[in-house]
Amino acid sequence: MLLVDRIDAALPQTQCTRCGFPDCRAYAQAVASGEAAINQCPPGGDEGIRRLAQLTGQTILPLSPEHGVDGPVTVAIIDEQWCIGCTLCLDACPTDAIVGTNKRMHTVIEPWCTGCELCIPVCPVDCIGLEPVSGTRTAWDAWTLEQADTAKARYQSRQQRLAREADEHLERLQAKAQAKLQDLEAHTKSDSATETDRKRGIIEAALAKARSRQTATKPQTP
Repeated sequence: MLLVDRIDAALPQTQCTRCGFPDCRAYAQAVASGEAAINQCPPGGDEGIRRLAQLTGQTILPLSPEHGVDGPVTVAIIDEQWCIGCTLCLDACPTDAIVGTNKRMHTVIEPWCTGCELCIPVCPVDCIGLEPVSGTRTAWDAWTLEQADTAKARYQSRQQRLAREADEHLERLQAKAQAKLQDLEAHTKSDSATETDRKRGIIEAALAKARSRQTATKPQTP
């Protein structure tokens, strides 16, 4: 197993971004390459730092106060009386632990919530709070490997879903652009051939850019 994989497996997978990176995997890669210190993960706490020190051969450090403090495991709670159904918290949740639809009350599925706090700053009516669920226990003393595995799996599933939805959206836009190209005269107010050619050039350039972006984001087959 690669060092980055071992480091990733030693992280709690809360995907909270408090380490300064977009997710746990990105932090693991930075630690493995020496670009980040081993003491930037508050949810991992002192035990997490000890694990990373053992994996990397580095000296144990105190938790970086710049990145947060160790504390009990929490779950997000939504005040149903104040929720306006804006869906902003759904977009922010890294594990899809919040369910609801536009203008309908949202709720948190507690076993899937990592207490990452990312939903709190985006709520326009401050109807989300955090409730401690581990008593005085903190970090890996309160967070189990099963919870970490569940959080990681749900985060990866969400990333795959978002990528799929982005591809589907792009395909719809490409289909609309192709339809316009096939009947460009009907979509051009002016009878000028120059205006038609100008529009054709714009649409073809947009299509080429979209295809290039789609190709670049697709995984390469071995």
